[in-house]
Amino acid sequence: MKILSAAQLAEADQSTIEKQQISSIDLMERVAQLVFERIHQRLNGAPVPIKIFCGIGNNGGDGLAIARHMIQHGYHVKVFITNCSKKRSKEFLVNYDRIKEVTNDWPVLLSCKEEIPAIDDQDVIIDAIFGTGLNRPITGWMADLIEHINQSKAFKVAVDMPSGLFADQPHQPGDAILKANHTFSFQTPKLSFFLPETGEYTGSFEVINIGLDPEYLMKADPLAQLISKEAAQSMYKSREIFTHKGDYGHVLTMAGSQGKMGAAVLCASAAINTGAGKVTSYVPSSGNNIMQSSLPEVMTLQGKGEPYIADFNHELKKVVLCIGPGLGQEPDTVSAFAKAIQSQELPTIIDADAINILASHPELIQHIPKKSVLTPHDGELKGLLGEWKNSYEKIELAKKFSTEHDLILVLKGAYTITVAGSSLYVNDSGNPGMATAGSGDVLSGVISALVAQGYDTLTAAVFGVYIHGASGDLAAQTYAHEGLKASLISNFIGPAILHLFRQPQQAAPAQS
Repeated sequence: MKILSAAQLAEADQSTIEKQQISSIDLMERVAQLVFERIHQRLNGAPVPIKIFCGIGNNGGDGLAIARHMIQHGYHVKVFITNCSKKRSKEFLVNYDRIKEVTNDWPVLLSCKEEIPAIDDQDVIIDAIFGTGLNRPITGWMADLIEHINQSKAFKVAVDMPSGLFADQPHQPGDAILKANHTFSFQTPKLSFFLPETGEYTGSFEVINIGLDPEYLMKADPLAQLISKEAAQSMYKSREIFTHKGDYGHVLTMAGSQGKMGAAVLCASAAINTGAGKVTSYVPSSGNNIMQSSLPEVMTLQGKGEPYIADFNHELKKVVLCIGPGLGQEPDTVSAFAKAIQSQELPTIIDADAINILASHPELIQHIPKKSVLTPHDGELKGLLGEWKNSYEKIELAKKFSTEHDLILVLKGAYTITVAGSSLYVNDSGNPGMATAGSGDVLSGVISALVAQGYDTLTAAVFGVYIHGASGDLAAQTYAHEGLKASLISNFIGPAILHLFRQPQQAAPAQS
C-alpha cells in the first residue's frame, strides 16, 4: 500500500471529482457514510454519549456529515463547532445546513473564547477539527481544547488525522496534538503514523478506501510503501521439486566473541530456519564447541584468535557473508573485518559491531559490496550518520547515505523502515515484545538466508523484515510480549511463512 503526502491526497481528491464527475460534497458524503458504517459496526446502536468536535473546514464538514448519519440512526450525539474565524469551507456550510434538517439540537457554535465544554469519562469523542490541510501548530484557546480532550478518559476517535498532527512533516516538542485511541485514515495511511515522535498520537489506525481515482493512485510516486501481508505474499518464492541444498545458497556468518557467542548462534539459527541450503559459522576458537553443540546443522570454521576473531581466511566459494553479531571491536577484529568485506563479491549483510566498526573507520565503507544490507538500530545509525533532530531528518540522512554508497539500510524500530536510495518501505508486522536482546541477530540471519536463496537484496531486506516481525507476532500469541526471546522468534520463522497463505490451527515452533 502506498503512503502518500497530504499534497498528493488533495490532488487525488480533485482528480476523483473530475474523472468521476461528482461534486466535492458528494465525495464528502461518501467518506462520511463509510466512516459512520465503521463506527456503527462497533457501537451497534449502544446508548453511549457521543461528542463530535468539528472545525469549519472540510474535516469539520466530514464530522457534521458523520454526526447526521449517527443522529438518523438514533445515537445520542452532541456537536460542537470551533467557530474561531469566518473562513468556513463551502462543504462545511452545506453539511451545517443538512444537520439542522435531522435534529432540533443544533450544533453548539464555540467562539473560542468561552469556557471549554465538559467531557465525561464515559463519552466517545470524535475529532473532526483539523485534517491533513493543517499547516501550522495549534495555539491559544484551540490548544487548550486539545489539551482538555487529551486529559479526559473518554475514548477518542480521529477522522482522517488527529487534530494538530501533520501528515508528513515534523512538529515541535510541546505542540498541541490530539491523542487519539483510534484513527480512521482516508485511502492511505500517513507517514507520521509510523514514526516514534508522531505515531503515538494515532492510537490504532484503520485505512478506509474512499474510492479515490485509481489511475492517480497507481501513478503517484509515494513517500513510502507499507509492507503488509499481501505485499509479503507477492515476494515469496516457492521451491521447485527437483532441487537440492546447493540451490538454496550458502551463508557464512562471521560472528561471536567470548561472552557473546549467543549472538552468533541466534544469527546462524535464523539462517537455517529461513531456508539457507548451508550455513557455516566463522567463529573464534573459544566459540567452536558452543556453536557445534548448539546447532548441529551448522558447520564451523575457527578463525585465528581464542576470545575473538583475529583474522579472516577461508576457501569457500560464492557465500553470502553475514558479519557483525557479537563480533566485538578489538583491533585485530577490525583488521579481520576489513579483510572480509574486501574479499566479497556478493552483497553482504552487516549488523551490530560491524556497523560500529564502520562508524569508527568510515574509510572502509567504500569497500562494502554494492547493494549490501546494513541493519542498524538508532545508536549504531548515529555512528554512521551523526545526530538528527527528528525522524524526518533521520530518514533524509539515511536516504543520502544509501544513495551515495549504493547500500540498503534497515532502520530497526517499532515500524522498521528499509531505505533504498530515495525509496522507503515501512514494515507492518512485529510487536513490542520483540524489543529484546538478540532479536536483531535473528533478523540479520533471516535476510542473509533470503539473499543466499536468490532474492535480490532489497526484496530480501523488505521480505525478511516482514517475516521476522510476523514470527514475533505468532510467538507472542503463545508466549505474550513479555515472554518473547530471540530464539523463539527464530523458531517461529517457518510458521510465519506458512501463515502468509493459510491460517494454521496451531503455529508450532521448530526445534533448534
